[in-house]
Amino acid sequence: MRPSRPAAALSPVLALAGLLGAAMPAAAQDAAAGQALFLAQCAYCHGEGARGDGPRAAVLNPPPADLTRLAAGNGGVFPVRRVIFRIDGRDPLAAHGSPMPVFGEFFEGQEAVVKSESGQPVLTSKPVADILAWLATIQR
Repeated sequence: MRPSRPAAALSPVLALAGLLGAAMPAAAQDAAAGQALFLAQCAYCHGEGARGDGPRAAVLNPPPADLTRLAAGNGGVFPVRRVIFRIDGRDPLAAHGSPMPVFGEFFEGQEAVVKSESGQPVLTSKPVADILAWLATIQR
């Protein structure tokens, strides 16, 4: 598991984001790129439509989540922060720490700041921001 960044290291980045107009606009996230990343890295377990029905789903315990129901399971609000933290390993969900690999290091790269559902900035990487953008478009 990737070590979490100390809060002190994030402060200058978040301060700079505030000076530059806060978080990245949603248009800076590329849902099509996010879908391509998802299909390449996540669909084997979660399925091409992200419904938890990938080819490997039947042998996993716990089974992969239906990622199209994230907003429905969160009072109708897409849980931006939780999704980012589950992908990159900052949220120590048992399924991410044991049967599901933590992809944070794989998706490292250009940093991105995304607004959470509460409007607070969340530091992540551009690939994670793109996957997040695609997941937000497929909520039912």
